[in-house]
Amino acid sequence: MATLRALECLVAVTDTGSITEAARLLHSSQPAVSQQIAALERETRTPLVRREARGVSLTPAGRAAVADARRALDAAASAVRAARATGEAKGGSLRLVCAQSLTVPLLAPVIRAWHRHHPHVAIGIREAVAPDDLLRLLDGEEADLSVLPGPVHGRYVSTVLAEEEIVLTAPTDHRLAQRNSVELSELDGEDLVHYAPDNSLSNWLDRSLSAAGLHLNPVVRTSVTSAAPQLAAAGLGIAISPVSAVSAGFPGVVRSFSPRWARHLFAVTPGEPDPLAARFIADLRTRGVRVPRDVKNQLERRSVS
Repeated sequence: MATLRALECLVAVTDTGSITEAARLLHSSQPAVSQQIAALERETRTPLVRREARGVSLTPAGRAAVADARRALDAAASAVRAARATGEAKGGSLRLVCAQSLTVPLLAPVIRAWHRHHPHVAIGIREAVAPDDLLRLLDGEEADLSVLPGPVHGRYVSTVLAEEEIVLTAPTDHRLAQRNSVELSELDGEDLVHYAPDNSLSNWLDRSLSAAGLHLNPVVRTSVTSAAPQLAAAGLGIAISPVSAVSAGFPGVVRSFSPRWARHLFAVTPGEPDPLAARFIADLRTRGVRVPRDVKNQLERRSVS
């Protein structure tokens, strides 16, 4: 197959009408340019140039080839520009997949900033509740970056983004509403707003409660992480959730656990992050998880005795 260098030599010879001038234009030697033209002629099985006393001219085959040669060189240059622009966050696209509870508190502020500062980068988001679904999209090359609780082991590269607190939510008239913080052991026997099996928090919470020797009574299950605190506030029981699931204007109470309970959030990529993904990950780490002011005020009760 013809190389870009050979096509570049053909175009240079066409534009200058001389092997010598083409070599000077390409910062090469005259024999090297002649060799590239000869290789191209072997590939096409026909002469492309005529060497004459006054210079070099194209044969009909050469004239037919040079137009496509120019397009090929333009396409190659365009590919380099596009790749460079993507690496510098001046273009390209970034496909994100994340745990659905993290879209607003973690991704939204960074995406908003990118729309302002990197308007030519197209960002797409897909959401899921199960880690296997998040990783499947990475494996299928349908996503460039996954954001989820972790870490994830194996061939993936995991980068810590933030630490997120695990909190208790309950109705305002709950017996623990006046407490600054709550010990996990105090929840034994409580009615629980639990997670449906398709939400990875379901197994995680079951394991956590079992390890603590606690038995709670699941009264309702939801697949939507952010629905659990709302159902608890409505009086169906208590909920245990990441603080990212608690929205602004939350109508119930939010309390920290004592000792503090937290999890780490990770950015996961199939290999070492490319420059565009690495830039986005750095911005996620800088901003962290956004906690609404009213929710933060409730959690700060733990520091007031």
